[in-house]
Amino acid sequence: MRGELGNPRLLRVLNERRLLDHLHEHGPASRADLAKITGLSKPTVSAALAGLEEDGLVHLVGEVSGRPGPVTSLYDMNAASAHVAGVDIGRDWIRVAVADLRGTFAGRTDGRNTARSSAELAVLVGDLARAAAGKAELDWSSITCAVVGSPGVYDPALGRLEFAPNLPGPDLAERLRSALEVDLVIENDINLAAVGEHAYGEGQGKANFALVSIGTGVGMGIVVNGELYVGARGAAGEVSYVPAAEDPIPSDDALAHGATEAVAAAPGVVRAASAAGLDLATAKEVFSAAATGDPVARSVVEAEGRRIGGLLVAVAAVLDPEVIVLSGGVGRNLDLLGAAIESRVAELGPLRPVVVASALGDSGVLLGAVAHARARAWDLIFDARRG
Repeated sequence: MRGELGNPRLLRVLNERRLLDHLHEHGPASRADLAKITGLSKPTVSAALAGLEEDGLVHLVGEVSGRPGPVTSLYDMNAASAHVAGVDIGRDWIRVAVADLRGTFAGRTDGRNTARSSAELAVLVGDLARAAAGKAELDWSSITCAVVGSPGVYDPALGRLEFAPNLPGPDLAERLRSALEVDLVIENDINLAAVGEHAYGEGQGKANFALVSIGTGVGMGIVVNGELYVGARGAAGEVSYVPAAEDPIPSDDALAHGATEAVAAAPGVVRAASAAGLDLATAKEVFSAAATGDPVARSVVEAEGRRIGGLLVAVAAVLDPEVIVLSGGVGRNLDLLGAAIESRVAELGPLRPVVVASALGDSGVLLGAVAHARARAWDLIFDARRG
């Protein structure tokens, strides 16, 4: 490392990165301000800005006059100098966004997930991605990198997704790489939802928090010391496999999807409603009926809230997060679930986690994918500059 730090090219790139990181986080600044904030000399700042401006990564955005001395030029990062893509592969919908380096969406396309095989799914994702680039008036080949959020855990050694029984085929990762033809990262969708919440939602400013998603499945994303925590093999947060009190002898469904997911996710809510005598086809219908005062639906929702409360106590006991964010089509109904969650938490001991509903709706995974892609793009850009 000492030898590398003596490399003039590396030092130049490190200085450039330092300046760009500041501009990215804080916005326009003058050369004098950048020198003062970063501790770099004014000639070093001027040389770094000149190199970045020549390559289109920084541009002049204004001037400040009215002070003694010469007019002061203001510089900012050129957010449009590169674009990235985020992809959210859900059970029912696929969402794709193309964004600039500040995360501003330039094009977005959502489409129904009608695929029945990994080949069909890869083609569908590729078509939607190119359509999103088209809306941004970009050619897909100009995209710097893409991040795909998918159920399961990507195993780079095996080149496939594990813990994803609902995905069509073990070769999906390979097919996605062939269909997209860009630098590609595949990440667990709930991990990306946590990244999105950290960047844009209820996790902003929180160094330690957990996002628990309860929808068609159950999962958790963990942020520790401001960074996504995925564990030794990427399976941290797979809380769908936490044992559930209602299922002491695991069924085939519980073994495949996890005991907690089998009873607490949307299909489990529908099964519980059916067992209670309600003829409702979706969890959304169950919650709608509860909201209008149906006593049977309310009892089903209360039981669901108690299940969630038990899970959140386990999360709090292990992680002690500043806040637990509930997301997903079921989890976001905190107005209906909150009382039962609080009651169950109180029954289980002294831990009192702060629980809030996600602020990002259906876009959490997509926003997280874009945030992850932006960070990846900066690394790729500066790796190239190092030569």
